[in-house]
Amino acid sequence: MINGKKIVGLAASVAMIAGAAACGGSSNNASSSAAGSSSSESAEICTEGQEVNLTVWGPSEDQTDNSSWLPTEEDAFEKANPNCKITWSNSVVSEGDAGTTVKQDPEAAADVYLFSNDQLGTLVEANAIGAYQGDYLQQIKDHADDTMIQAVTNNGSVYGVPFTANTWFMYYNSSVFSADDVKSLDTMLEKGKVSFPLENSWYLWAFYAGAGATLFGDDGTNADAGISLGDNAVAVTKYLVNLKNNPNFVLDNDGSGLAGLADGSVNAMFSGTWDASDVKSALGDSNYAAAQPPTFTVDGTDYQMKAFAGAKAVGYNPGSKNVAVAMAFAVFLGSTDAQKAHYEIRQGGVIPSDTALASDSTITSDPAAVAQMNTVANASIVQPTIAEMNDANFWTPVKNFGTAIYNGDVTADNAESQTNAFAGQLPAAK
Repeated sequence: MINGKKIVGLAASVAMIAGAAACGGSSNNASSSAAGSSSSESAEICTEGQEVNLTVWGPSEDQTDNSSWLPTEEDAFEKANPNCKITWSNSVVSEGDAGTTVKQDPEAAADVYLFSNDQLGTLVEANAIGAYQGDYLQQIKDHADDTMIQAVTNNGSVYGVPFTANTWFMYYNSSVFSADDVKSLDTMLEKGKVSFPLENSWYLWAFYAGAGATLFGDDGTNADAGISLGDNAVAVTKYLVNLKNNPNFVLDNDGSGLAGLADGSVNAMFSGTWDASDVKSALGDSNYAAAQPPTFTVDGTDYQMKAFAGAKAVGYNPGSKNVAVAMAFAVFLGSTDAQKAHYEIRQGGVIPSDTALASDSTITSDPAAVAQMNTVANASIVQPTIAEMNDANFWTPVKNFGTAIYNGDVTADNAESQTNAFAGQLPAAK
């Protein structure tokens, strides 16, 4: 488990190797200095009485008052590092705005900030985010799923400490479907009403990805690899045509799935943690359940639906005047203890991504938390963040194809020609 005490030792390694960088020296030295191997838990990252100024950016929900998550963790970090006399300056910058805000003036940006992984390319280009190495990097890898690591990796370097995933999964009424039923979409469609946002690119791609489609190579970072629908694309399109025509299929559009759960006209829907409280209210405590996306069967072969997954993470500014302390605090904010505190203080609103918490009773008692963790581990692909993953290349043509399927323009008879035409709208390999 990554905890505050351990991080003190890891940070000490950085301080010893970075030398002057810990007290305002070269950011280049500091950002490459995390390869230290010493982990004496009694070591300090500051000399006794050292004064440190740290600016931290995060969403408003994490800093509403002194009992909020960010001030709580800052206090815990000071207690773990009593030699550091830290003056904190917190400002509201959401994870989704980090890239834009930091890029405006990297030198004046926060020492530590939370960011969404789709901001990573912008942050790296602006030289406003530092890579983790050595013991820090190993700790991150030990406590994050490979999907989460990939989400915060750019050109082979890891730039963030993931603290929660951004993905979707399935909510269902446990009085209609059993835990075994929800493993297979086809089984579910025999027993109850299933709502799915067929016209939404973010969701629809799960079928093609599950059957072998790829986005910009195996890891989503090779623009020259283009987008491939794979060898099973026509069969998947025919499956989706049949899905749309199934009397137990319901299109989820503009909140209709959630409304259907409430009035009983829908028994399962696909969404994320942002809908957890509303779904629980709609189904009631006794019927409220969640699971990773199910499999689907095409021509006798079972394929796993694969949801897009991203991450929210903690980064540090390599230009910080106190870069070693900033780096240590960034890792502290992404630690096991801090992630659990984040979950508890936000009342389940931030599901931890730390794999050490996957068996924690606080987490395992929350169906949405378990479903999200299982989805990331077993039923997801990393959403590419390269510039080529844009509206023209992906989001618009996929949405339009889903709409064409739902409207009946794509049929079993013309599935091959329509799928080929769809493939022609996507960037080919160079």
